[in-house]
Amino acid sequence: MDLLIAFIIFAVTMTGCLVVGWSMAIALFIGLVCFILTGLHRGFQLKKLLSMVYVGGKTSFVVLEILILIGFLTALWRASGTISFFVYYGISIITPHMFIVIVFLITMILSFALGTSFGIAGTAGVMLMVLARSGGVNQIVTAGAIMSGAYFGDRCSPASSSASLVAAVSGTNLYTNVKMMLKTGFIPTMITLVIYVILSFQNPIQVVDQNILSDLNRSFDLSWTVIIPAVAMLVLPFFKVKVRYAMIVSIFSAFVLTLFVQKMSFTETIKTCIFGYTAESGALGRILSGGGVMSMVEVVIIVLISCTYSGVFDGTGMLIQVQDRLGSIVGKIGLFPAQVVVSFLSNGVFCNQTVATILNAQILGNVYEAKGTSREELAIDMENSVITIAGIVPWSIACTVPLGILGVGPEAIPYGVLLYMIPLCYLFTKKIWYKKV
Repeated sequence: MDLLIAFIIFAVTMTGCLVVGWSMAIALFIGLVCFILTGLHRGFQLKKLLSMVYVGGKTSFVVLEILILIGFLTALWRASGTISFFVYYGISIITPHMFIVIVFLITMILSFALGTSFGIAGTAGVMLMVLARSGGVNQIVTAGAIMSGAYFGDRCSPASSSASLVAAVSGTNLYTNVKMMLKTGFIPTMITLVIYVILSFQNPIQVVDQNILSDLNRSFDLSWTVIIPAVAMLVLPFFKVKVRYAMIVSIFSAFVLTLFVQKMSFTETIKTCIFGYTAESGALGRILSGGGVMSMVEVVIIVLISCTYSGVFDGTGMLIQVQDRLGSIVGKIGLFPAQVVVSFLSNGVFCNQTVATILNAQILGNVYEAKGTSREELAIDMENSVITIAGIVPWSIACTVPLGILGVGPEAIPYGVLLYMIPLCYLFTKKIWYKKV
């Protein structure tokens, strides 16, 4: 009963934060206090509980490092012209009946390089939405294609914080997971591509706004050198270069390009790294401005607090009863279907992809172990469920934030084809990858 009360208070607080627009960090902190009080009620000493909090929080350190690097990356990719290059030349090759497909491919490539769905929605996504609106393309379909492309990288990019989090909570290797995610994601990605080809012919672009292309061309030197940061992020991981080093190379190259190609002063470049990029052009400013280390502070706090939950749940055994009940459910419906059910519940109740990921690992980790499966299987099952399902729960942050940035509502969810195609295809193909299942 005490745990149920704690969860109810947590859920109500998170709902309140969503309604009034407060940070999720507030709800997460209140939830942590509730779970600590539950531990005290069950006889655990405060010192011991705080030790559990520290142990859980340590699992976030690898993710926090990457989040800080992403802060640098998102600012410098804007300032160096890397993002603008992809958008400019992507737009330049658009044919009227291929717009939706190109939207998907541009955002997919960028998200794989950058690993952030919010970052893609807030940069290339916004610019592509402007083109869609000015060119008479259905903005709902366009937003869905952007969501699919953005979450392609959010799920399987080596630079993705969610991919790193899954690797951390499951105790697996990030690069091994990425390879498996690319394999299991091939079929749903191809199906998604075919669907977007059909939607492209149904929603042709009437005209490309040349003013946007002109503004980009005037504001940036768009020579081929500005793609070096993206090439570093795309290529180096495949040569087994650790993600943090690939990101550092990308950041350094973007920093150099900002100084010597885009002619920004050293002081302004450092300021951009910390506080984000600010475009001089008013039109581009609303689209390109952002990024920087400061933009990641709230996310860092959310991830840090979220990870402390695992330490408290592990140390107190609060979720043992839930795990036992799920163990019996798994016996009836299977591991991955149970993962899907828990994913919808955790994302629906807590509205947060990070919290849902932590809870899925915490609740089902022991169940997988009892079934004799590998940690890698747990990680891939999570990547193919909780990570993408977060983007199709209408009130989840993972859904509401990018759609809000794009200026559309939940009606775009059905067109985010890849988000539900991944768990659906994996449901029927998992036996190919894990023959013992």
